[in-house]
Amino acid sequence: MSTGALAAAQAALAAEHAAVYGYGVVGGRVGGDRRGEADAAYTAHRARRDALTRTVRDLGGKPAVAEPAYALPFAVPDAASAVRLAAELEDRIAGVYSDLVRAAEGPLRREAADALREAAVRAVRWRGTGVAFPGLAERV
Repeated sequence: MSTGALAAAQAALAAEHAAVYGYGVVGGRVGGDRRGEADAAYTAHRARRDALTRTVRDLGGKPAVAEPAYALPFAVPDAASAVRLAAELEDRIAGVYSDLVRAAEGPLRREAADALREAAVRAVRWRGTGVAFPGLAERV
């Protein structure tokens, strides 16, 4: 496996740490009608984070650790901003998994493609609309 795959896996791991943190904020602010969706996303990102921790070790790296806190891209005082944050988190996750798809091969590439697809679907659910090329900012 290439050093590019390791670097991309580390970036995805760091993004998953941030997403887990972000969904803690989303879950605390989102309305009750969407709380189940936030909980499911939080659980999915924790599972991806844990899998990536193992992947980075398997690739010979030392897994990135979570920061104590993360700067949010905007204030999240209410349910509407929590929904926007969730969509933003998923867009960011799609971007790092797109990079991992490009850098990896074999099973890791398939896992990254699955994670990219899942993030794109969650982003559509949160936002209500999709983008033409999820994870590929240069194409949007």
